[in-house]
Amino acid sequence: MSNNDGLARLSEAGVSIWLDDLSRERLNSGNLADLVRDKHVVGVTTNPTIFANAMADGEAYDEQLRELAARGAGVDAVVRELTTTDVRNAADLFRDVYNATNGVDGRVSIEVDPRLAKDTEKTVAEAQDLWKTVDRPNILVKIPATEEGLPAITRTLAEGISVNVTLIFSVERYKAVIEAFFAGLEQAKANGHDLKGIHSVASFFVSRVDAEVDKRLEAIGSDEAKALRGEAAIANARLAYAAFEAMFAADRWRVLADQGANAQRPLWASTGVKNPEYSDTRYVDQLVVHDTVNTMPEKTMDAAADHAEVTGDTVTGTAARAQEVFDRLEAVGIDIADVFLVLENEGVEKFEKSWAELLDTVTGQLDKVKD
Repeated sequence: MSNNDGLARLSEAGVSIWLDDLSRERLNSGNLADLVRDKHVVGVTTNPTIFANAMADGEAYDEQLRELAARGAGVDAVVRELTTTDVRNAADLFRDVYNATNGVDGRVSIEVDPRLAKDTEKTVAEAQDLWKTVDRPNILVKIPATEEGLPAITRTLAEGISVNVTLIFSVERYKAVIEAFFAGLEQAKANGHDLKGIHSVASFFVSRVDAEVDKRLEAIGSDEAKALRGEAAIANARLAYAAFEAMFAADRWRVLADQGANAQRPLWASTGVKNPEYSDTRYVDQLVVHDTVNTMPEKTMDAAADHAEVTGDTVTGTAARAQEVFDRLEAVGIDIADVFLVLENEGVEKFEKSWAELLDTVTGQLDKVKD
């Protein structure tokens, strides 16, 4: 069996493979281009943690840092210049994929400042600014699915801006995201935008659900509780897909589709396995379904290439069994609503912390290049 067979089968099954990482080093070395050529990678996602790690490592940013320091740019402006430059260059690298897929793939995501996650007005302004600054049709602006993020998603789409909705944990919140998506497209149409040019994905987080639920099951400690370890995340994602199917079969969507709208694809995020006892490809080969995206860290991508068991659709028609898992979780004492609340708050806090680390790193690097 040749390397990348797992990824080839995944791609053939209709799953778009996106890399959950970006750095100047990947771009300059040709590594990202190699992944496009050799591993069926058709998009990239970024987040504050990814940029913090990229800029803390190596000297790839030094030349641009020196230029910005010479202009007297402040740290926030420098971070904006560095990140948007990487995203712009990655978007250019993926332009052929974008053209070949009529804009479905070849996408690069960039996230709004996570400190704005609870501020609708500033999130909208930031999304518009990022869209104009990067100035490429194949980017997606990432907006978190907080309560304050939902109206920002609608208003950003209404301006004709393509959006990656991130930090979705619960099916209930996911349904609200789809409603916000529909409303955004309806407003975009009223504003005179061509719906064919607007794309969106909804990033449903997977592995973090198991990490939080498993911890609570261990604390409960009963045999019934322990038997449910590792069941929640995949069941949650499968229920999300059932919600997607139901809402995109409704008349409201058909009207938009007739006007040229593109469906908001489900995207499986947080697919790196956190528990070493589990298969390192479980959040890939257990979530195979056509017209979805799986965004993977490179370690997961390598594992999937080597030994993912991709045998066809593992999602359609699984909702009833998935609901049984959640019924059993609640029966042993898991507060599902609290799980999702904790995960959303932690997700925002983690990205805020990473953004602070990014600012600190860039401040230190600016000081270094000034010396």
